[in-house]
Amino acid sequence: MTNYLDFEKPLAEIEGKAEELRAMARANEEMDVESEAAALDKKAAELLKELYGKLTPWRKCQVARHPERPHCRDYIKTLFTEYTPLAGDRNFADDHAVMGGLARFNDTPVMVIGHEKGHDTKSRILHNFGMARPEGYRKAVRLMDLADRFGLPLITLVDTAGAYPGKGAEERGQSEAIARSTEKCLQIGVPLISVIIGEGGSGGAVAFATADRVAMLEHSIYSVISPEGCASILWKDSEKMREAAEALRLTAQDLEKLGVTDRIIREPMGGAHRDRASTIDAVGAAIASMLAELDGRSPKKLIKDRRKKFLDLGSKGLAA
Repeated sequence: MTNYLDFEKPLAEIEGKAEELRAMARANEEMDVESEAAALDKKAAELLKELYGKLTPWRKCQVARHPERPHCRDYIKTLFTEYTPLAGDRNFADDHAVMGGLARFNDTPVMVIGHEKGHDTKSRILHNFGMARPEGYRKAVRLMDLADRFGLPLITLVDTAGAYPGKGAEERGQSEAIARSTEKCLQIGVPLISVIIGEGGSGGAVAFATADRVAMLEHSIYSVISPEGCASILWKDSEKMREAAEALRLTAQDLEKLGVTDRIIREPMGGAHRDRASTIDAVGAAIASMLAELDGRSPKKLIKDRRKKFLDLGSKGLAA
């Protein structure tokens, strides 16, 4: 069953009618409804194109958070072979919001790390909805160190509303853990590729995305705070999230203009959740292309260029 977003309700009605007609035909073989259903399919395709041709920033937020969107686990399962998960921070616990390990990408040994949100109620609770605790970022630092030691390219898949803000997380040094992870991204002498596959929320995302190349899926978002949080602070009203989404300039298109992201990966019409396989393939092709761009660079040059990339942020798009 398709999970429709609020702005897709007119589309849901049309597609629902088409499916209803086909269900009636399956129950009564004498009925011929295919021409009528095909007409509804055509109308639905046109409406889908119209809706997704003019998505507002807030609607992009909704698409980026779609529960059926492919998550980190889906990308790892499809794009990587010989994946060997590594667990724990060697200090406190294993954080299931962050998954990572050794793998092969196009037969090249790599390290892959990402936020996992989960796909149903049970798995979302297990993975804390992709919101990492300090031990998650310390696990990531441990994996980054391993990648650096063995000369393995590092690929990170970002999909988090932000780091977990709970009392226990703060007591165990949440901000320090995020800072250490961000610092480690700037220190490793191996290619570092980051893809924002859904939400890129605040420092929780930056800790994985301080990379040589940062790519974003077409309808993903990347911001210092959620639109709801921003609206609560600025206007004392979380219902002003639409205005906040506009002001934050959190879309892939805005961030490409500002130089925050290096490339945009196209999504199927209607978003990644409507064709998960082609979305994952497109991300794989983008990762391969970005790794090829960095091939042959020395550790010193990688570190130097990466630092310069982030020191220069803000110089592009100031007049926009």
